[in-house]
Amino acid sequence: MILTSPVLVALLSVLVGIVLGYILRQVMAQYKKNSLEVEVKKILLDAKDQAVKILDEAKKKSEEVLEQSKKETKEREGQIRKLEEKVLEKDESLEKRRRGLELDVENLKKKAEEIKKMREETENMEQRKREELQKLANLSEEEAKKELLTSVEKKYETDILARIQKIEIFGQDKLEQKARDILATVIQRIASSTASEVTTTSVSIPSDDIKGKIIGKEGRNIRALERAAGVEVIVDDTPGSIIISSFDPVRRQIARIALENLILDGRIQPARIEETVDKAKNEIEKMIKDAGEKASFEVGIFDIDPRLSMLLGRLKFRTSYGQNVLQHSIEMSHVAGMLASELGADVAIAKKGALLHDIGKAVDHEIQGTHVEIGRRILQKFNVDHKVVQAMQSHHEEYPYETLESIIVQTADAISASRPGARRDSVENYLKRLEDLERIANTFPVVEKSYAIQAGREIRVFVTPDKISDLEMKHLARDIANSIEQELKYPGEIKVHVIRENRVVEYAR
Repeated sequence: MILTSPVLVALLSVLVGIVLGYILRQVMAQYKKNSLEVEVKKILLDAKDQAVKILDEAKKKSEEVLEQSKKETKEREGQIRKLEEKVLEKDESLEKRRRGLELDVENLKKKAEEIKKMREETENMEQRKREELQKLANLSEEEAKKELLTSVEKKYETDILARIQKIEIFGQDKLEQKARDILATVIQRIASSTASEVTTTSVSIPSDDIKGKIIGKEGRNIRALERAAGVEVIVDDTPGSIIISSFDPVRRQIARIALENLILDGRIQPARIEETVDKAKNEIEKMIKDAGEKASFEVGIFDIDPRLSMLLGRLKFRTSYGQNVLQHSIEMSHVAGMLASELGADVAIAKKGALLHDIGKAVDHEIQGTHVEIGRRILQKFNVDHKVVQAMQSHHEEYPYETLESIIVQTADAISASRPGARRDSVENYLKRLEDLERIANTFPVVEKSYAIQAGREIRVFVTPDKISDLEMKHLARDIANSIEQELKYPGEIKVHVIRENRVVEYAR
């Protein structure tokens, strides 16, 4: 096939175009390459110029730093030289002092040697004189002394005996007079009023109409109050008042507060009575806490453990032969402090021992043992100073007097207890009988709680209903009565009430 001339021309033109394009592309590439190399060289030159500048600046800064460091070094060297000079001066002065001390020590040694020689010479002279005297008297030193004393005693026997008797009588009278003066001064300084506690509390009422609400329908309100508070409520013809009777002052106070709150509220019913009595118990707990803190503050003792202070406050509601135990303890603390001050004993130990001497009475109805032994264990449990324990443990002479403070506490106890009208033996015996009645009843396992009322002529015993039947109640009442007959001595008769109450509670929702 033969190509025509136009096609050939076209092919040739295409080939020429391709060759020219390739050549043009190579030329353009070479141009770009040359321009990039120029830029790179320019950048490198700029970088070299910048590096030279940076190096120049760094050299300048390093030179400045070196100059500054040289200056500081020179200053420090100057300071060090000054310190070295001062140290050398001190060393020289110390060396001078040391030499002076060595000279003083040598002088003292010389003087000590001289004194020792003089003492030896003196002792030798005395020994020679004694030997010469013994040779002359033909007696030893002890024999001569004995002979001299014997002759003097024989010659002045009557005078010596009279003088000794006079000193003994005069000294005894003087000591007794001093003791009487101290006790009289202390008693006069703490001449506080005393009053025996009674076993009844009177509650004022706004009108006699309220008595019917307190008694309730068929007496259910008064029975609920007596059971919840453990007291006897006497509603009689006395106008404007209701009597609360109980040998336990805590119960009386709980019943009084509860009854006053019920009267103010006006809603008097068994459920409300139990709720009010519970609130009154909480109030009494707060009163106990405040009483303990107030007693400590009053006598100036501020390091008592709060739990120990609570036990101390419980003594506000405890009596001993009709005397309030907390008030007795406070009075004792003041007396013991004044006695300790007069006699030169430790005032703080004496006051604290007196204040805590009856702390065992706060729980003696819950723990076995005497109140002194219980009190010792309580104080030891709360890590009270052993000196305080020694001071309080001897006030009933159960333990020997180990310190002067223990004698002071026992003396203060006797002073406080012997005040006219402070104690009544008959009241204490009466309260003891009531406590024993409740104790005997509470020894039976099915008994929930018991209350002695009617001045000890009656005891009410509440039993757990699911542990005893109605028939067994009769046997329990007989057993309690037999125990009371065997263990107690009392006039007349004591009525035993055993109460078994079933209560069912349900809620409507």
